Amino acid sequence: MQDLSSKTLAELSLPLKSLFTGYLLVIGLGLLMSGAQIMLTHGLADGKAGLSIDDIVYSYHGNYDGESASKLEAKLNGSMKEKASPEDRMTMIKWAREGAPESDWESTIKPIIMDNCDTCHANLPGLPNLADKKVMMEIVDVDHGVTITSLTRVSHIHLFGIAFIFFFVGWIFTFASGFGPVSKSILIVTPFIFLMVDILAWWLTKLEPAFAWLVMIGGFGYSLASTIMIFSSLYQMWASVLLPKKH
Repeated sequence: MQDLSSKTLAELSLPLKSLFTGYLLVIGLGLLMSGAQIMLTHGLADGKAGLSIDDIVYSYHGNYDGESASKLEAKLNGSMKEKASPEDRMTMIKWAREGAPESDWESTIKPIIMDNCDTCHANLPGLPNLADKKVMMEIVDVDHGVTITSLTRVSHIHLFGIAFIFFFVGWIFTFASGFGPVSKSILIVTPFIFLMVDILAWWLTKLEPAFAWLVMIGGFGYSLASTIMIFSSLYQMWASVLLPKKH
């Protein structure tokens, strides 16, 4: 087995370079897909494209301090905005704001749902059946953001899963040259610190919206540090092979 204790990335054997490169490329693509998923879910929580502080507050703390209180209204002003006409959207929003009176369900609301929502919500797995009055009554309830149960589940999945990703990215980066021991150690430990900040910020934002900034800082911090390590490692492994040598 190749002794790695004194090797740099440029000095690794071709099979090891290939192994490390494949892993780093997949992880890099995974980070991009993660960013896209955040923009398509949390990024639309306030009804506008792009991730904002309001998106984070609505996702974790909820949106129950103003008129826009129900999950139904948040969706109709967000990711589901284009799925119904403005007239139908306002009818449903007004119904929700008035306390969702059951007298309007059969005559007004259910026909709108059948025309605009039922094609997907009645057939695609994972989507709530909005034609079921009991389900709809839960959706028009006040939006308190993510539940404690869901937050606990997602938190432990992220802590365990992403920590493994950062471990192997950091381990590969330990073979990098051109970085002093202190700067290299700081880069390696930074993603772990910001990951803990990010997860802690979810819980703090659930309690108090002012902590939403920490979510942004945590996600940006570990993404930047990981990107630096990934690109530095890839460059050092292949620069001597791909770039022409100076004579």
